[in-house]
Amino acid sequence: MSSTSAAINIPESSTDAKAVPEPSTDAKAVAAVSTPIIATSATKRLGGWRRGIAILDFLLRLCAIVAALAATITMGTTDQTLPFFTQFFQFEASYDDLPTFTFFVIGNAIVSGYLVLSLPFSIVTIVRPHAVGIRFLLVLFDTAMLALSTAASSAAAAIVYLAHNGNSSANWIAICQQFNDFCQRISGAVVASFIAAAIFIVIVIMSAFALRRP
Repeated sequence: MSSTSAAINIPESSTDAKAVPEPSTDAKAVAAVSTPIIATSATKRLGGWRRGIAILDFLLRLCAIVAALAATITMGTTDQTLPFFTQFFQFEASYDDLPTFTFFVIGNAIVSGYLVLSLPFSIVTIVRPHAVGIRFLLVLFDTAMLALSTAASSAAAAIVYLAHNGNSSANWIAICQQFNDFCQRISGAVVASFIAAAIFIVIVIMSAFALRRP
């Protein structure tokens, strides 16, 4: 009985097989250079974006200075004396008659002084938009000044409301019918102070947004 054998022919690897071409030297150079260029362009876009926020921050601080100073000067110079008075009896209304209005003047004066002092730091953030430390410091002080401005405005607004409307339960009469000029000036001062507080809110939100990582 004869046995048959099957032979499996395995083709030898041909020396003429196509080899995977290696990238040329020029392609390697382009790949090495393109990555830093992309990173640099992204950094420039990020810096320009933050510089734009810094410029807007500076302009808003100027507007807040105007509003806070207007509130301080208006309230601090408010004084009215009614024309009907005698030598021994006068009807006079002044901001320093009420501690709330005194606190309002002091608070807005502090806010105004801080805003003036913060302008050089705001300019630094324009020149160096990636400076995180200075921007973070401004956010901290801006938040504190926002709290002070809001407290002074809210306290004064409550007294202005009573001056306009009174309170029948406490037998407090509305004095604005007699002291019309006085009430108009203190109302304008409170509005200006609330405008300064609103600008502070925008500044804090923008600064916090600029501090976030890209």
